[in-house]
Amino acid sequence: MAVHKIAVIGGDGIGPEVIDQAVRATEAAVRKHDRAELKWNHLPWSTAYYKQHGRMLPEDGWDQLAPHDAILFGAVGDPSVPDKITVHELLLPMRRKFDQYVNLRPAYLFAGVPCPLVGKKPGEIDMLVFRENTEGEYAPVGGSLYPGTENQIAIQTGVFTWKGCERILRAAFEAARKRPRKKLTSITKSNAQVYGLGLWDDVFAAVRKDYTDVESSSLLVDAAAMDFVRKPETFDVVVASNLFGDILTDLSAAVTGSIGLASSANVNPTKKFPSMFEPVHGSAPDIAGQGKANPLAAVLSAALMLDHLGLAKSATAVRDAVSKVLAEGKVKTPDLGGTSTTTQMGDAVVEALK
Repeated sequence: MAVHKIAVIGGDGIGPEVIDQAVRATEAAVRKHDRAELKWNHLPWSTAYYKQHGRMLPEDGWDQLAPHDAILFGAVGDPSVPDKITVHELLLPMRRKFDQYVNLRPAYLFAGVPCPLVGKKPGEIDMLVFRENTEGEYAPVGGSLYPGTENQIAIQTGVFTWKGCERILRAAFEAARKRPRKKLTSITKSNAQVYGLGLWDDVFAAVRKDYTDVESSSLLVDAAAMDFVRKPETFDVVVASNLFGDILTDLSAAVTGSIGLASSANVNPTKKFPSMFEPVHGSAPDIAGQGKANPLAAVLSAALMLDHLGLAKSATAVRDAVSKVLAEGKVKTPDLGGTSTTTQMGDAVVEALK
């Protein structure tokens, strides 16, 4: 029997609430569908940990995480501590230290979920967004001069490398090749950012030659934002830089009904380091502890984790259970127009898995 070691970081706000339900659903699926054992290692790293210890994780925290097969992550962030501490000392360094260069964010319109766009049918919006996750606009390169004065200067440098662009583009093309429509859209803004996104375009032009079976095209990010709303059904696989992928996937979550359904995977495809799986939503401190959070984004993120671990039957079972619960519409959290609690939604998914 295969044994998979999974680190669990609930984090802040609603993070622990939704991750608890994701763990329940994952356990129920694996018990029924795969001969595997999941060993959960719950780690208390959060803003509360920071306030007690002056750091977001122990000095040997990265060494503690490294032996795991995957990391299931809730959310990080609290109004009492600046994001430059919570995000930049835990979430973003994790992506870089473990070379999780593929940020995968599906967007699917489920039956039973109201779509804010008129006339869109269940399954009609079905896109897979690949976001470059380790460099680009979020690279911590830059600085400030004359802080606190009227002459203050801030420099933020976007970092684009041929290697970084090529590997995310190839990952996206490989995924497009396996999907029915075999279609890929590369997002750019090289008409304005001529160096960084110019390099992105050059790599796209080189890589697409190896995937002539995939229909591929390039689209400016402003036009993409418009079309994500105007005609999202035309997109299949989308690949974008760190910043553009981040913004567009919040939009794709909105047009498919709720960010409470938006899952993500931060993947190191080589499996040299653990990959991390997290809901796209943040810590939502305004509803923390009230049982209002939708746990399905965390549950669907756990399904992506099961895919990564090679537990395909369990992953499919989780997605099918979520689809069933949403289509029935008997259990709906406030973001979906209902009054059900986080735990009640988790109960419904676990019951569907039976």
